[in-house]
Amino acid sequence: MSQDNTPSETASNRADSQSTAASRIPRQATLIVVFLSLFAVEPAAAQTNAVCSADNLPGMIEGFFQLTTALGIVGLAVVWQADSLIEMFTITPDQKKGLKRHKRSAMKSAVVLVALGPLYTVAGSMMNLPLAQCVDLAPW
Repeated sequence: MSQDNTPSETASNRADSQSTAASRIPRQATLIVVFLSLFAVEPAAAQTNAVCSADNLPGMIEGFFQLTTALGIVGLAVVWQADSLIEMFTITPDQKKGLKRHKRSAMKSAVVLVALGPLYTVAGSMMNLPLAQCVDLAPW
């Protein structure tokens, strides 16, 4: 009986050792690729002012930021009016408090959205960030 158990235990041990060896190979390959990309290849971040040297990219970034800011302000107006309309038809004070809380959170989001661009422009130029030198993120 002990002879029957020994071969099966040996086969399971072989399968375990093969599975650990097979799982070790992708890990080693991933590690090699990461090290090569860090040290052998020059990173893209080392390029000097790639955004500013592009032809239309700074204008596209400014336009995208202005568009998203405008959509955020329009979204605030829609949410504010919808909450005010729903507030007229609510009965319980808890529902009214929830709607007022929702209106306040929408206002906070819009203020952050409008203030983020100019804040980055000013702070980025003070810290000499390359994107802030050629892209104006003020929404107006």
